[in-house]
Amino acid sequence: MDGSPLTPTEFASAVTAITSAFGDPTRRDIYLLARGNNQGVTASMAAQAFGLHPNVARHHLDKLAGGGYLKVVIERPEGASAGRPSKHYRATNPDSPLELPIRQDSVLVSLLGRALALLPNDQAEKMAEEVGREVGQAMAESIGPDEVQRSFQSSMHVVADALTAHGFAARAEHSATTSSLRIVAEHCPFGGVAIEHPVICAVDRGLVKGMLAILYGETTTDQSSSLPMGDEACITDITV
Repeated sequence: MDGSPLTPTEFASAVTAITSAFGDPTRRDIYLLARGNNQGVTASMAAQAFGLHPNVARHHLDKLAGGGYLKVVIERPEGASAGRPSKHYRATNPDSPLELPIRQDSVLVSLLGRALALLPNDQAEKMAEEVGREVGQAMAESIGPDEVQRSFQSSMHVVADALTAHGFAARAEHSATTSSLRIVAEHCPFGGVAIEHPVICAVDRGLVKGMLAILYGETTTDQSSSLPMGDEACITDITV
């Protein structure tokens, strides 16, 4: 991370990410519980500690994991040699203070844009989407999806939370013209590079498609609006 100050849009995106993760007081308490326990917590432990239904506790934990504040480890309880492994949520950086999300490295993003510009547009777009998909799959796998497949709507909200944590200021909402859902991102972490090389927007579609492939199943994505092209937000429509 360089030493230059955050721009207003970068700061707004960072605030959105933190508010999304910690805006709920119960979620803050659950995070502190996990942060204070070296072994992390399970949904049942959090539910018991705060008088919640396990599904509600799991929702809070998954939202924190989606934002990158908790990591998920599947393991048996300490000292147990048999039985079904349980899902533990641990603080990602338990010894470090909370920080604003790290900005994209402008040099690497610029280099990516120039490299893609050397390829024919269709090849560059395909490569950018493939890279986004691979990263999106890794992001979803790090969240630790439940053994039972998530609903489409639940998966979309997890995707939006994860994208927000990476600087997109994203949300999931119903399309105004169809019954499908879409991801609306009000900030582009790639900055001016995406304006100079719009093909980088394919990375966004790949991220969404890759995360949904792990959390829900295969989907089709289509970008109907783009900040770099002068629109008010980047909109990725999803069909299943």
